[in-house]
Amino acid sequence: MSAVETAMQGLRAKIASGELAPGQKCPPEGELAAQLGVSRSSLREAIRALSALGVMEARHGSGTYVSSLEPAEILKGFALLVDLFPFDSVLELFEIRRVLESHAAAAAAARSLPELIAELDSLMEAMEATDNSSDISDLDARFHEAICEAGGNSTLAGLMRLFRSRGRHFNIFDSRDGAAVRELSNKGHRSIVDAIRGQDPAMAATATAGHIAQTEFWLKKLRPEPNVSP
Repeated sequence: MSAVETAMQGLRAKIASGELAPGQKCPPEGELAAQLGVSRSSLREAIRALSALGVMEARHGSGTYVSSLEPAEILKGFALLVDLFPFDSVLELFEIRRVLESHAAAAAAARSLPELIAELDSLMEAMEATDNSSDISDLDARFHEAICEAGGNSTLAGLMRLFRSRGRHFNIFDSRDGAAVRELSNKGHRSIVDAIRGQDPAMAATATAGHIAQTEFWLKKLRPEPNVSP
């Protein structure tokens, strides 16, 4: 194990044990390096690596702190890695998303908040009124994010946001079957909202699973090239 790995393991152990709590300022560099049995340079490299993952935070003129350790925030650090996933791995993400987002939709239906339903209705109407694939993609993301956030689990919402970020790189709305894709997508959204409006968690979960499975079908059939802006 390298000195940097030793430092990272030591920092992780201190955080996991609660010795270093969320938001807490770390001991001075020299003191912390001595505690971990590594050089200052190795400690700095370890802190940089953990900072990139959203675990630690260096504040200019103040020192190094443990981050809030909010799962949704830490998940953002994995966004760059998810963006590298090849197509077949993206399909696996959709399988996971189908299960988790169905759970979020069921939770949203149990709450059936009037403001959520109004927002979903507005987003559906906007999607149905346009043929612009970029606009549809943005509206679709907001639609699903609203449901996940209404489910009440911020970690799940962050994870789904991460999964959708990679899926959006594969445009199926401008494909040769684009019109059929849009029509079925709109029907899927309608079924989800009707279930949430009717406070039917089981139907909301089923409608969401079916809607995401339909997207998986089109992705497998069309296998579009990724479109990632530099």
